[in-house]
Amino acid sequence: MTTNPPTISDPLIIDGVSYGSRLLVGTGKYKDLDETRRAVEASGAEIVTVAIRRTNIGQNPDEPNLLDAVGPDRYTLLPNTAGCYDAATAVRTCRLARELLDGHDLVKLEVLGDEKTLFPDIIATLEAAETLVADGFKVMVYTNDDPIIAKRFEELGCVAVMPLAAPIGSGLGVRNPYNILEIVENAGVPILVDAGVGTASDAAVAMELGCDGVLMNTAIAAARDPVLMASAMAKAIAAGREAFRAGRMPRRRYANASSPVDGTFF
Repeated sequence: MTTNPPTISDPLIIDGVSYGSRLLVGTGKYKDLDETRRAVEASGAEIVTVAIRRTNIGQNPDEPNLLDAVGPDRYTLLPNTAGCYDAATAVRTCRLARELLDGHDLVKLEVLGDEKTLFPDIIATLEAAETLVADGFKVMVYTNDDPIIAKRFEELGCVAVMPLAAPIGSGLGVRNPYNILEIVENAGVPILVDAGVGTASDAAVAMELGCDGVLMNTAIAAARDPVLMASAMAKAIAAGREAFRAGRMPRRRYANASSPVDGTFF
């Protein structure tokens, strides 16, 4: 059962395609495929990521196939290059995904710099992004929260830029909201926070900053009740988006009475 039906009146648009949900979810770290299926359904997500180097989507016929739980008939699959530490491996992984998925060209690019922090190797990511865009891929790119680099990826032709909120799997939430805000305010493509979200309030903060969406995996899969957390995240994304569109009140140093005192009878 989908918790939040798509809000078609305010779609997320990536490379000309409209999506009702602004929550994108990963498919790793669950205890089994049934839990994966139930959590993804509860999230209301329409785009799900698939780690090609770590997940069986048919290349190993004797193993459980992720596509039996989250098939392309129901979801837009987003193959990613998780676990790649150089540009050549990331490009090769995307090309393998395109072959396995019958020409599918929407991919999430990440090239990591080291195993401890899982921060992106920006130089290698730029190299891979340029190659993939030239090869006809629609690239959604994981990067750091540097506004200059984010703009560079947009200029290279990436269809979405995905700055981290905090290190992958850390659950620390948005550590540098001012950089995220700067990226959002200067973007001509969708900006989606990727990595670092830990709970529903973190997702809401990202959306209140004006991000177009949030991608998460560990925050849901590592929760005590992943299916319930997926439902919570769906609500947080929707609430954060509405709050952004509504426009928050100004922050003030001092109190401001909720009810005016002018014209009172005493």
